[in-house]
Amino acid sequence: MRRFLLVPVLLSAMLAVSAPVSAQDSAGKGLADALSDLLRGDDAATEPVRRVPFGQAEMQLSFAPLVREIAPAVVNVYASQQVQARSPFAGDPFFEQFFGRRQMPPRVQSSLGSGVIVDESGYVVTNYHVIRDADEVRVATADGREFQSTILLKDESLDLAVLKIDGSEPFPVASLGDSDALQVGDLVLAIGNPFGVGQTTTSGIVSGLARTHIGVSDFGFFIQTDAAINPGNSGGALVSMGGEVIGINTAIFSRTGGSIGIGFAIPSNMVRAVVDAARGGLDYFERPFVGAAFENVDATMAEALGMVRPHGALVRSVTPDGPAAKAGLRPGDVVLALNGAAIEHPDALGYRLATSPIGSVAEMTVLAQERERTVEVELIRAPEGESTAEIIIDGRSPFAGAKVAALSPRLAQRLRLSTEARGVAVVDILGNSPAEGFGLRPRDIVREVNGEEIDTAEKLRDVAAGQSRWWRFTIERDGRLLNQVLRY
Repeated sequence: MRRFLLVPVLLSAMLAVSAPVSAQDSAGKGLADALSDLLRGDDAATEPVRRVPFGQAEMQLSFAPLVREIAPAVVNVYASQQVQARSPFAGDPFFEQFFGRRQMPPRVQSSLGSGVIVDESGYVVTNYHVIRDADEVRVATADGREFQSTILLKDESLDLAVLKIDGSEPFPVASLGDSDALQVGDLVLAIGNPFGVGQTTTSGIVSGLARTHIGVSDFGFFIQTDAAINPGNSGGALVSMGGEVIGINTAIFSRTGGSIGIGFAIPSNMVRAVVDAARGGLDYFERPFVGAAFENVDATMAEALGMVRPHGALVRSVTPDGPAAKAGLRPGDVVLALNGAAIEHPDALGYRLATSPIGSVAEMTVLAQERERTVEVELIRAPEGESTAEIIIDGRSPFAGAKVAALSPRLAQRLRLSTEARGVAVVDILGNSPAEGFGLRPRDIVREVNGEEIDTAEKLRDVAAGQSRWWRFTIERDGRLLNQVLRY
């Protein structure tokens, strides 16, 4: 019944609009144009029109002009890495007795992904997992040219990387749009190179916003789309109907490896912040520091705090003398909004903070003791510690070849550790070193060696220089304490 009632209402409204139009105007307007004028209203000049298509003519419209504009800026990214192959007889006493320890020649592993040129001087955005551990990265443009690239910045937690290519002429560019303007149901295109068959374009809609915990990276604010995204599309462009890149395609949910209509993209506002960091000369993405840790608000907490439903980011701890403490934030407060944008969970707060410039002031809406208030928090660079020295351990110990440094909030952020973490962390591992052979990894925190508590990088260097054949040490890895006893 509702369907039949809707038609006369629309027709009557159409006639009411068409009545004052002159004969000359009505000759140039069809039914679809008249209905479009009606649906647009007075704000047509300032806001994008979102409506369903009217009639067969509009159903036959093409995305071709949009693809012609964006496709030249979407590139293929080829990453290669030399991997030392292991002999199947390695460790066999009989084989090694007669033939010795023979090294097999290294083999080359390669991966294929996509990327987007976002600056005419040659800045290319792609996914971190496309170029992870690559020794060489080449970029092929849509017109068949190939360029050697330099990795300017890579961030595993965001799954983003920025490359730089150089050419004699300006490169075609795809401009980054405002991903915050997206709405569920908006039409989008996905452009990339799936399965290495060449550049392709698929269409779909925005299925969801601010998706979290999809298991791709630490980032938790993805755009979900049903536009087909397949292996090789990683790093490609998710394009709005306005001809702007509003996301970088990153992952799919699939049981078979192919697209089943659940794809995820990193919002363009996050991508823009990372590109700006690369332009500024940083080799990692630096987030603003507020000096507070946050956690989810569950149903039990929401009831205890007098909230109608669980949402927001609960303040778990506050760093003394940090920006949050100076603004009056306390453990137990709940952040409900940042600069007017609603905060549903801590990942949303992390996204809003990460896309805010360092040096700015953020306005937070906070629930404290069942009353809402507004506070202003200064967004600063993460502070450095008393010692910023990075020391490479040498000599004969399980730590030889490890680059270590005392943790500070800035170093912890760079290593993707909690900014509250303290101790001596492994920053990097030299290849073919004892530290690599014994399984030490970057981000490990060394707590104790041979009964000595390790609180400075210099202390670890001195202890590692000791003449000992037995080594007992404790490291913290991903929040777990690992105890090891070695004879070396």
